[in-house]
This record gives sequence, C-alpha cells and structure tokens, in this order.
Amino acid sequence: MTASIRLLDVVALKADLPDNGLVRGQVGTVVELLALDAYEVEFSDDEGRAYALLPLRERDLMILHHQPYKAV
Repeated sequence: MTASIRLLDVVALKADLPDNGLVRGQVGTVVELLALDAYEVEFSDDEGRAYALLPLRERDLMILHHQPYKAV
C-alpha cells in the first residue's frame, strides 16, 4: 500500500539530515511539487514559524495519515 505524495501532505523524515539541523521523524508539509519525485517541504514549530525549507526526494519522506487510509 503506497500513496504518491501530494501538495500539502504532512510528511515525516525517514532519516537524519544533520547538515540542515533535522532528525528522523520531524514533521513537515509539502508546499511545492518540484519534479516527479521531488518536493519542497516546510518544517514549522508549534506556533507556525518555519525553521527549515528544503527540497527532498520521495524516498526521504513518509506520508502521515490522520484518518484510516482509503485507496484513491
């Protein structure tokens, strides 16, 4: 069961990105589709302040689901 990442999906990192100050599990939002498997992801704190914005590949991300998964 895999789903393609879409604009505004909430995602989590699958691995640490120490050069960007990010660790596995940090949550971000897809804010731009850059290519077939590349996305601009914004990481924000609980107050909505962005602390990182970077391009990432689909292989680096996991989609988070807040409701039961339904195939489209």
